[in-house]
Amino acid sequence: MIVDRRRLMLRASVVVLAGSFATGCAIQPQELTPLESSNLADNTIAGVNADQQPITGSIDIHEAVARALMFNLDHQVELADMAVRESELELAHYSLLPNFVANSGYIGRDNVNASSSQNALTGIESLATSTSQDRRQKVADATFSWNILDFGLSYVRARQSADKVLVQNELRRKVALRIVEDTRTAFWRALSAQRLLKRLQGVEQQARSVEREARQLTADKVSSPITSLTYEREIVDVQRTIGELQRELIAAKTQLGTLMNIIPGTPFTLAGGRAGPSSIPNQEMATLIHTAVMNRPELREVAYRQRINEQEAHAALLEMLPGLNIYSGSNFDSNTFLLNNSWQGWGVKATWSLLKVFSYPARSAVIEQQDELLNKRALAITMSIMTQVYVSRIRYAHSAKEHGVAQRYHDVQQRLVAQIRAESAAGRVTRQTLVREELNTLVAEAKLDIAHADLRSAHTFVLTSMGLTPDYSEAVQGSLQDAAALLRKGVPMQVASAGQDK
Repeated sequence: MIVDRRRLMLRASVVVLAGSFATGCAIQPQELTPLESSNLADNTIAGVNADQQPITGSIDIHEAVARALMFNLDHQVELADMAVRESELELAHYSLLPNFVANSGYIGRDNVNASSSQNALTGIESLATSTSQDRRQKVADATFSWNILDFGLSYVRARQSADKVLVQNELRRKVALRIVEDTRTAFWRALSAQRLLKRLQGVEQQARSVEREARQLTADKVSSPITSLTYEREIVDVQRTIGELQRELIAAKTQLGTLMNIIPGTPFTLAGGRAGPSSIPNQEMATLIHTAVMNRPELREVAYRQRINEQEAHAALLEMLPGLNIYSGSNFDSNTFLLNNSWQGWGVKATWSLLKVFSYPARSAVIEQQDELLNKRALAITMSIMTQVYVSRIRYAHSAKEHGVAQRYHDVQQRLVAQIRAESAAGRVTRQTLVREELNTLVAEAKLDIAHADLRSAHTFVLTSMGLTPDYSEAVQGSLQDAAALLRKGVPMQVASAGQDK
């Protein structure tokens, strides 16, 4: 009795000590220290362009697209997510295999595991206290098992994982198409900015100079106030136009550098001319819409999600079925009281979760509602695609018209300024008139460049709206130089399927 009390007190002390230890080891939230925050900032800043290849020359449109696809961080995130989905699919394949579990252990106690028997009818002890177990034992087993229901569910989950890879690939395609479209638009604007900004700043200074001269002529009464003020208004109007053009162009190069993952402030030059874009597809609107709906990644993504939801319905049905588990294994027990210390065991077990049967109607309703949601989303996306195809062609036609007007205006202004220069050299026109026309000529050139950039952007938008985008998968697998060279040759215009686009 005294021994039992000591043991009880010892166990109580152990429990109290364990509780005190657990309380003392309670986890508290710990914020980053200033040093850790500083190191984190340094590491992330250094990693932003760690894989960036150095700029060795002028960048043309093809190298800009190649750099954007290879180094843009948004695209890198999608590629990393794609790798995760592929790894999950590879992991799902292992769930199709049978289970093979090995266990080993050591069992011990501080006294003998002894017991006595009692006659169930008379209540009299029928055997003396005895034991059939050593106080120290070593046990081990290796069991092979295969659950047919788990295999079926694992097969369904693996197929869902495969469709998730395809979903992520369409998401990656969508990001890639947006990056290419933004890169092309930013490139032509940045090229115009590179060619015109310094000249715009120079002629703006000239405009201010002749504006002051006009005011002085008015003050000196050399010309009539109406003539001087009219000329001054024209100069101010040109200055306002120059300011608008500068605002439109000044951020283009920074935007392009961001798309190519170039640190802001890094100097680089662009190369290119004003070559017009290729023609757009010229079919009936119904054919164009059908092509767009068939090719766009947004709708293909929804189609894959519908397949995943369909597989979920199959999984819900499988989970209602009884499970049949087949097992076989080898066992070892060091207990010296056993006649056979090692043996082979096998058997079959059947299990059935009745709760799954009762919950199936609710789960089926969720799956049906999810399918209805996906159907509605597909219809909404289809309507959006149809609108984009229609609007893109209107935008392209309008941009082509504006480009033609800007081209004619530029040609007329070039001929006019040539005449003004000749008249100025002969002394028949004033310096103010020559400067004004020089300003108008530069404005006409800037507007032509912007109209050209808009036309290029509209052309890209037409192809993107229809899903007729090049398959860039081969272009971004090698080096930057190889990718740019391949894009210069022209990659085929086709739908980038999941298998092609990896």
